Amino acid sequence: MVSFVLTVLGDDRPGLVDSLSAAVAAHGGNWERSQMARLGGKFAGVVQVSIPSAAVAALQAELATLNNGGLLQVRIDPAGAAPDAQGDRFMLSLVGTDRPGLVHSVSSALAEIGASIEELDTATSDAPMSGGMLFEATIAVVLPVGVTVSAVRERLEALADRLMVDIEVVS
Repeated sequence: MVSFVLTVLGDDRPGLVDSLSAAVAAHGGNWERSQMARLGGKFAGVVQVSIPSAAVAALQAELATLNNGGLLQVRIDPAGAAPDAQGDRFMLSLVGTDRPGLVHSVSSALAEIGASIEELDTATSDAPMSGGMLFEATIAVVLPVGVTVSAVRERLEALADRLMVDIEVVS
């Protein structure tokens, strides 16, 4: 079996996941992991699949028909080896009034200490009391060896005060 990462993008409509999963299944592939969402009228996602080596060319040809038919743009990349995360892991939750730069501020603070973001989920919604927009983020973080969750918590709490958002660190 060979592992691939498929990046998909198309105009949102019913049947997109079915078309993609049918192509993978038709060639003996296994759908291993994915994250997909409707964003701005588009349907976007990333999927990790494994497929028998002998079926790779046939899968690539079938996925090209999805591209050419205008259903989905699919990019196929060989999966890489996952880096060994040696340090502590934690989840970070951020909630606050939406404004430009929130993700950058948090990601910069994490990058400065060498932390790796494994997953990032964000969303905006109507704030229940203020009438503005509420920004929410959930981030899975892996720290480098020697950096403690408590040290990061202190740094992020200071950042939360400056940004006027709530940040919770759960280890």
